[in-house]
Order: sequence, then C-alpha cells, then structure tokens
Amino acid sequence: MTDCLFCRISAGDIPADVVARSDRALAFRDIQPQAPVHVLVIPVEHFDDVPAVAEADPALGAELLALAAQVARQEGVSASGHRLVANTGLEGGQSVGHAHIHVLGGRPLGWPPG
Repeated sequence: MTDCLFCRISAGDIPADVVARSDRALAFRDIQPQAPVHVLVIPVEHFDDVPAVAEADPALGAELLALAAQVARQEGVSASGHRLVANTGLEGGQSVGHAHIHVLGGRPLGWPPG
C-alpha cells in the first residue's frame, strides 16, 4: 500500500530509527514517544491490525512477539518490566492502519496506560 505510512517506512521510502529487524518484521523508535523506550514492531507486509495478522499468519504473529521481546532485552527493559500494546481500530486508539505493537518501558507504567 503506497499510502500506508508504515508500508513506506518498511520499504525504506521514509527514514526511521530502526533498532531491530527479522525476515518479516521491523522495529523502530516511535517519533512521539510516550516513555523513555517506545519502539514500534511492525510486519513488513501490510495487515490492518494485529488480529488480522493472528488470523492470517499465526507464525508472523509469533515473530512480531519474538522481535518485541528482543527489543525489550536490547533496550534494557526486559528485567525491570515493560508493556506491549496493540491498539486495534479507532476506538481502540489505533492511529496508523497497519498492524503494530508498541514496546514501552524505561519508567513505571501505571494503570490506566498513559
């Protein structure tokens, strides 16, 4: 999808601060971080949201989670704690219509998120 922001990032058309990658996923820093560590993990292939990935390609869903775990270790928040968030749909707070998982950490993350 040429009009999808994250598709354009994964294609290299828009620069991003890439922190990790796998064969089918990419992790890069959020440009509006909500925590000291705020990395987005996306599939390179376009899916509208994380449930769509899980339904169409469970192995890719597992790859996204594995890359998120790698990012948490790499960023030093695995042991202290971190949050994985997958917003779905407008009412769920999804602002980009491409599947993505937020990896948040580096400070206490109380409930509700924010």
